Amino acid sequence: MSKPNPADRLYSKDHEWLKEHGDGTATIGITDYAQEMLTDIVFVELPKIGKKVKQGEAMAVVESVKSVSEVYAPASGEITKTNTALEETPELINKDAFGEGWIAEIKLADVSEIKTLLDAAAYEKLIQEEKR
Repeated sequence: MSKPNPADRLYSKDHEWLKEHGDGTATIGITDYAQEMLTDIVFVELPKIGKKVKQGEAMAVVESVKSVSEVYAPASGEITKTNTALEETPELINKDAFGEGWIAEIKLADVSEIKTLLDAAAYEKLIQEEKR
């Protein structure tokens, strides 16, 4: 059973989350629902620091025993930090998708873009529709 989606984040329809820090930066990861669908994560290809990404563009790759999935940038910006712990222990995403399993930090190019993302309630509704 997935954990509740934290209300302090915004969500993409592709199952990424974004937590804005209020200083023009944000942390990005995949949702608990996404890691549950992927099952056991065995490898994460992190984005390069300094890479510029556009909203909706692939920025990382998560490989599980079942499949390989791209992680899409929920907002445009420049990658400023990556979670290098995932290189040794990719299963952190399975254990704590909303915490220790974060993927990257980004300097947002346009903060207004995040208005296109879903809040926790709207994202929960999307998951329920997908499960039908």
